[in-house]
Amino acid sequence: MRRTTSPFSLILLGLGTFLLVLAPLLAWYVQPRAAVNPTDIDTTAVYTGRGSVFDTDRIETVPDRKITVTQRVRGNVEDSERSGNAVWDVTTTVDTDKSLPAADPHDALDFTPHRWVMDRKTNRPVHCCGEKPYIEGEAYLKFPFDVQKRSYQWWDNTLGDTVVLRYRGAEKVQGYTGYKFTGSVPPTRTGTRMVPGSLVDQPERPQVLAEEWYSNHGFELVVDQATGRVIYAQTGPKRTLRAPGGKKDAAVLLDSRKLSFTTGTQKEAVRQAKRDRGQLRLVGTTLPLGAGVAGVLLAAVGGVLVTRGRKEPEQPAPSDTSSTPQPTLTM
Repeated sequence: MRRTTSPFSLILLGLGTFLLVLAPLLAWYVQPRAAVNPTDIDTTAVYTGRGSVFDTDRIETVPDRKITVTQRVRGNVEDSERSGNAVWDVTTTVDTDKSLPAADPHDALDFTPHRWVMDRKTNRPVHCCGEKPYIEGEAYLKFPFDVQKRSYQWWDNTLGDTVVLRYRGAEKVQGYTGYKFTGSVPPTRTGTRMVPGSLVDQPERPQVLAEEWYSNHGFELVVDQATGRVIYAQTGPKRTLRAPGGKKDAAVLLDSRKLSFTTGTQKEAVRQAKRDRGQLRLVGTTLPLGAGVAGVLLAAVGGVLVTRGRKEPEQPAPSDTSSTPQPTLTM
């Protein structure tokens, strides 16, 4: 008896070997390339709270007004593909009920457009493609992938500089757990603005180049660990005017101790974080593990079948007729 190898056993062995090669390829090659910032992003975050705002009609600061901050982020796909980076255009508007709804964002109490360009993998700023302002730091709008339990340099666009956000432990948002970071900004001069002298306690001067000052009562961000997506954000901005060289605030432009994500914004951020995290886990963990286990099983079964083979009876060897006398034909 002899053994032969069946095509089925070879197929099992080949498929198992393929899956064993595929598993580490998914984990070490495909997954890192899937963890990149998108170029076609289109998302809106809304913050609400109460505070004091400067009423341009009454020429005075009015307290206890509802404040709405709307931040829209849209990816510029064409510029992103040209540069190889993620190019995001950002518009931030600050409104009271008086300016909402606005047909034109320029009608808002405050309107700030800017562009953020970042490395799609590391999240680090890239200075190209009409970036404005010159953004620095490790995080802005989102954190890097695989967030660590440490402090991060967060870009504050109003400050025009980075703020240290410190890790404060885990916290749940809409039932979803993320990493919490907090920070604050002391009063800092950020620029100048030409205003009537009466606004900064100098009524004898028709126009004064007043100093703009900014501080923040406190940032609080809750971030998805895997994707770096912000699922909850809270900020406490204060913007004031001072007379040139002044030591105290003369006018308050905006002051709120707490502006935070609306419930709708939180739910949408959590939904997107779950989706993106699930995709990364699928490529980085679930598929490699499944492929590895299946590969081991198929390769083992195929190997056993190849080793055992199929028994077939041996065919008798053909006889050698060259030495055997052949009968002769006689008449």
